[in-house]
Amino acid sequence: MAHQFDPITLEILWRRLISIVDEADSTVARTAFSSLLRDAHDYTCMFTDRKGRELAQGTFATPGQSGAMALGVKNLVHKLPLDHYKPGDVLITNDPWALAGHLNDVCVMSPIFYKGRITAFTACVFHHSDIGGRVSSDNHDVFEDGLFIPLVKLYEGGVLNEAVMEMIRWNVRTPDEVTGDIRSQIAANHVCAEKICQMLEEYDLEGLDDLADEIIGRTEKSMREAIAKVPDGKYLAEGIVEQMEGKKDIEIKVSVEVKGSDILVDLAGSSPQVDWGGNVVYNFTYAYVFMAMKSMFDPDIPNNDGCARPIAMEAPEGSVVNCTFPVAVAARMQIGHFITEIIYRAMAQALPDRVIAASGGTPATMNVFYGKRGNGSPWHSVIIRGGGMGASARNDGYYVYIFPANGANTPVEIFESDTPLIVEKRELLPDSGGPGKMKGGLGRRVVFRVPDDDYAPLPPVNLGIQSGRFRYPPEGLFGGDPGAKARFLVNGKNGNPYGLTQLKPGDTVVMDAAGGGGYGAPRERDAEMVLEDVKNGYVSVERAKDDYGVVIDPQTLELKRQETEALRASLK
Repeated sequence: MAHQFDPITLEILWRRLISIVDEADSTVARTAFSSLLRDAHDYTCMFTDRKGRELAQGTFATPGQSGAMALGVKNLVHKLPLDHYKPGDVLITNDPWALAGHLNDVCVMSPIFYKGRITAFTACVFHHSDIGGRVSSDNHDVFEDGLFIPLVKLYEGGVLNEAVMEMIRWNVRTPDEVTGDIRSQIAANHVCAEKICQMLEEYDLEGLDDLADEIIGRTEKSMREAIAKVPDGKYLAEGIVEQMEGKKDIEIKVSVEVKGSDILVDLAGSSPQVDWGGNVVYNFTYAYVFMAMKSMFDPDIPNNDGCARPIAMEAPEGSVVNCTFPVAVAARMQIGHFITEIIYRAMAQALPDRVIAASGGTPATMNVFYGKRGNGSPWHSVIIRGGGMGASARNDGYYVYIFPANGANTPVEIFESDTPLIVEKRELLPDSGGPGKMKGGLGRRVVFRVPDDDYAPLPPVNLGIQSGRFRYPPEGLFGGDPGAKARFLVNGKNGNPYGLTQLKPGDTVVMDAAGGGGYGAPRERDAEMVLEDVKNGYVSVERAKDDYGVVIDPQTLELKRQETEALRASLK
């Protein structure tokens, strides 16, 4: 007979599950070697029931990993019959098609045993800074992307498979960091397993099955109730994603069909897969479809298998949003991050107050730096950067935000301690936010310098970039204007933002992140809000007049109300 939970006990146990994953999450922050994990938080911890259904994930999980894991781990746990798992087993893989879409995302998964039987699985995916290979967006197949690890047992019955660990060590540039981060993943899973077993013993439960059924069922019910409030129909949108010079731009087409409490997202008509690393696997595409739907319909309920049940997706095989092996996938976020934005554009017709304009942090910018120090020792560092977030019906866009991914900007002090490079400047870019009734968030400029003194690294310093918005700025919504475009300069000249750039001592790199799109007509923005923007240095006096029709004295920074009213009246 199924265990019955009263509402109070159910809420306590539900929150307990999330706190367990968050404790595993904090284990990573204390033990990871790479600053991309410790500081930028590019990882996801989660656990499932014994059937592979997601039960809980870390509060700060990144959507691309967590959404892809919800699908992928469910399949992975059934790769082996349940009786093949033993206490102390640890499995590892970075198969892009099985999980999160590129080789850098390495998954470590463990069965959780309680009273001699499997009760759950715990897994974490880390974006490892280094997975070997050719670090560039313009790779032509997955073999150039780096080391491919099929699903194997890293530990069997608690005994380390030394051969697997050695294979990894000899295929990466910074083996101590990579293997240290793998051990951090194992530690996170251990914490998760230990705390789940403690909870089961404390509440005298035989396993998680009944609790999982209750949580997943209630979550699905809540999600369906929210979807059912939207009028049935098909909502369409499309978007253009820029490619590198000389290549045809990519089209993403989206049809969102709402029928009762079910949603079908169809990406038919999207461009075929490409001969560079922007290709997106099915799981990663679904992750950002799910991100869009969850954020619009039921953002507050915790993520688990029940959230995804009402949402189905179709994507043509061999397309850029459902690519096939062995195409290159290292830069999958350059296309995959746009899925959420295009779905917002489609659903703006039905839910104008629950969407945002396009963001300058879509896609997130990832910079991979590596080389050798002056003494010949290797170094390798990855940072992710955001741009201005798109504005909404109620709020201006946030500044320097990574969206729809969920990462953090690496502190300058950490970057400079990890590398021989110098950060000369990091500042907001005035006038970069798209004008609107609600203003898009500002982009940001970062200036790096390769020193040419006694601390100079050996040339070349390699810089791989994954980014976008260099040709097409983030669009506004409902009359809002686009944000500013991104820029990449090397020694004052335009660089190639889609390949591998090699720098030498004395070189300076400028990277400008795009601003977010505005929401609503700019001349409907409250004049006092424009004045405040000018005083804060976010909008110039000239752009206040040209974009918003607001006249401000350049000397005193006082609002000229009569001139503003006359100007706005004449512009109407």
